Amino acid sequence: MNRKMTSKKLASTASSVMRSQNSSKIQKSLAGSALSQFHSKNVTGKEMEAKASKVLNSSKYSATTKRLAASVLSQSDKCR
Repeated sequence: MNRKMTSKKLASTASSVMRSQNSSKIQKSLAGSALSQFHSKNVTGKEMEAKASKVLNSSKYSATTKRLAASVLSQSDKCR
């Protein structure tokens, strides 16, 4: 079981991403996952883990997108 949660600072960033019309689909997907883990026991699912991993391994994504991906990935199920 993973006890990590999204920090208040990252939740604020994720919220801004969700509200922005300029945010990409991948950013909104990662932001939604991060927000679902804010003050909850939710963990990252397999599909989202794969998405976040691809973002972190690519040079084409922004620092904000990578920060969201890192948070989401750090909250994955350790048993998987």
